[in-house]
Amino acid sequence: MLRKKHQTGELKLKIGTPKETFDGEARVAMTPASAKDLQKLGHECVIETGAGAAAGFSDAQYKDAGVTVAKTAAALWKASDVVAKVRAPSEAEVKRLREGQTLISFFNPAGNKDLMDAAAQKGSTVIAMDMVPRISRAQKMDALSSMANIAGYRAVIEAGNNFGRFFTGQVTAAGKVPPAKVLVVGAGVAGLAAIGTSTSLGAITYAFDVRPEVAEQVESMGAEFVFLDFDEEQQDGSATGGYAAVSSPEFTAAQLAKFRELAPDIDIVICTALIPNREAPELWTPDMVASMKPGSVIIDLAAEKGGNCKMTVMDQKIVTDNGVTIIGYTDFPSRMAAQASTLYATNIRHMMTDLTPEKDGVINHNMEDDVIRGATIAHAKEVTFPPPPPKIAAIAAKPKKPAAKELTPEEKRAAENEAFKLQTRNQIGLLAVGGGLLLAVGLVAPASFMQHFIVFILSVFIGFQVIWNVAHSLHTPLMAVTNAISSIIILGAIIQIGSNSMLITVLAALAVFMASINIFGGFLVTRRMLAMFQKS
Repeated sequence: MLRKKHQTGELKLKIGTPKETFDGEARVAMTPASAKDLQKLGHECVIETGAGAAAGFSDAQYKDAGVTVAKTAAALWKASDVVAKVRAPSEAEVKRLREGQTLISFFNPAGNKDLMDAAAQKGSTVIAMDMVPRISRAQKMDALSSMANIAGYRAVIEAGNNFGRFFTGQVTAAGKVPPAKVLVVGAGVAGLAAIGTSTSLGAITYAFDVRPEVAEQVESMGAEFVFLDFDEEQQDGSATGGYAAVSSPEFTAAQLAKFRELAPDIDIVICTALIPNREAPELWTPDMVASMKPGSVIIDLAAEKGGNCKMTVMDQKIVTDNGVTIIGYTDFPSRMAAQASTLYATNIRHMMTDLTPEKDGVINHNMEDDVIRGATIAHAKEVTFPPPPPKIAAIAAKPKKPAAKELTPEEKRAAENEAFKLQTRNQIGLLAVGGGLLLAVGLVAPASFMQHFIVFILSVFIGFQVIWNVAHSLHTPLMAVTNAISSIIILGAIIQIGSNSMLITVLAALAVFMASINIFGGFLVTRRMLAMFQKS
């Protein structure tokens, strides 16, 4: 009874979500909204009773969404073809796996080799959501980024809760309050989320990353990127997949020296630096902590991998002798359980869309697909971790542009003279060609035609020159000045309307019509632009 048939005879895939057994975990891998989307794909949904309660989703809400509520975890695992979880399975949960069943969850395969081997021996398929490759097509399934985004936001909120002062500067009757200074170490997904939140709250925000291509992203969010005075041209912290690579000892030393310089002036430090399959690098040393002001806060998002500050205690908040608070919580996404569950459940739904492209109740586990292969760590009674590199490059770093050479005043004048000479030669050439064509037309055309034609040519030439030279005014309220050009066109067209030629009369009427649109439209736009500068 693995799958149930539709009334049409097609098989339905049963997707089940058990209650998380990890202590303190409040997230759930299926929400009522994601269950409706999964049912639209032709699947049935099952959830263990109480699984969504900690995230704010009741059993009644799931029932209203068409989800079957299983009374026990054992009943759910037995009834489900696909089991979707948040945390890595426990030993007891791995024992419940059976051949042909698919498990989708975070797994940390490098740290859970025994559980991965046991799942493979069972003949079940395991998809690790933390192994989804970072390529463009897989962004909708990138659960690590979804959770990192929440962690970065929540880290700033947690820092503010422990900081005890304003983020933004204020001038009050009681005195002036300076803005907080925040340093974000690591500008990945979590780092950028922290930067955005910090700047939104009004703090002076600094950010550092070993990947030089993220400087533009940091500055676009209103923060200041911390550059190092480092001469090693080959140093580039970019690695495959958009993650940071291991830095050279010389670069690390320069980086720590810069942090020591900043530490006494920084109020809040948010550490987010991680390197795949390695212990977190130490970036905020004890002497930096000792140099910080009393009341300062350090949020270490790398605590689960050893911490960027080695004084961090995982899942605890400590206060140092000099009054610096160091927070090493690893459950930031779970502290925003409803939002985190919604995003993670959406990631799961997209993964199921790729696994069942035919919507026929049968999983098509295509190991030639970069996303599915990269996330699969056990399949067909074999351990498939680590995966091969994706055939498609992940996130390419921008090529470094060579620094422009600073010209001397003499070189600048020489370049300007050369440009002027080139422009003059081009204009003379165009005038010569135009004069030749005009002469050729004059030899064969009647005198009456030539009078109109010469006026037309001169109008085009003068109009082009005028418009070209006042292009800057098109972006200001002085746009109305260019309407004078249209009035000249209208006057010329009105004169031509009295011509004996029907063609000239029609063309002149069209010119009056189009120039009128330009005039009235120009004044209307100018009026709106001026209104933007008026106080309401």
